[in-house]
Amino acid sequence: MLVALASDHAGYRLKEDIKGLLAEMGVQFRDFGAFSPEAVDYPDLARQVAEGVARGEFDRGILFCATGIGMAIVANKIPGVRAALCHDFFTARASREHNDSNVLALGERVTGWGVAREIVRAWLETPFAGGRHARRVQKIEELDREYRCPPPSGKVKGEEGQGGGDR
Repeated sequence: MLVALASDHAGYRLKEDIKGLLAEMGVQFRDFGAFSPEAVDYPDLARQVAEGVARGEFDRGILFCATGIGMAIVANKIPGVRAALCHDFFTARASREHNDSNVLALGERVTGWGVAREIVRAWLETPFAGGRHARRVQKIEELDREYRCPPPSGKVKGEEGQGGGDR
């Protein structure tokens, strides 16, 4: 399993601790930053992780900030991402079993570090249950496709300067 990680300055210390847990578990990861407790903008980092997961470059992603809320909001803007903000073992396990979440958001200021380790372990080790839940996840994916919009310019990324026309 390959996991993408990112934090802002307010989640940096927890991310560094969880990197130790991932190493103990034998889970490979790539850290997109922050690389210090200096202030950074969480949307930039959450986007990198979410896009990598959505493209299939990473099996999962874990995001850290003060509360986890901002990171989850950003990640869920990327079609194909099902980010879950989890505060305990139960929500971590349910987010995988029932929702097939592929991005986990954690808040350093609201989650004890021991609990955060339990959340991450449960989230990584819990498989998607499928069955009746697969139908529901499929409906989420249909919403992703239905509401996917082109960038505000009206052009698809990478089409700049190639003519175009109205969309």
